[in-house]
Amino acid sequence: MSADDVSDFIRQNRDVAKQVETHRGHWESNKHWEPRREFILRNLEQYEDDQLDHLLAMSMVWANNVFLGCRYNTELLEKVKEMSEGIEVEDAPVFKTRDEIMKQQQGR
Repeated sequence: MSADDVSDFIRQNRDVAKQVETHRGHWESNKHWEPRREFILRNLEQYEDDQLDHLLAMSMVWANNVFLGCRYNTELLEKVKEMSEGIEVEDAPVFKTRDEIMKQQQGR
């Protein structure tokens, strides 16, 4: 689903789009919300209504990893990476672990 596909989906499914918009955090900029919204829309069909909280949690795990560099267990990160395949994030930050920074400093 490209950005154009997301726009088309939103136009064709106004009620679903309105419902998804209610899950935007007041702290989320457009830069953060738009990819997370795409994550939710891409995966919505795989989750029943009673599983929506799980999907929203997965979207936050993905967004926290991408935008804040939060670390989670490998299995969880693999799952959200699979769920986010094809989502393009502009100007995503690049994070290094403390160990990576120390290793780089020792190599100088």
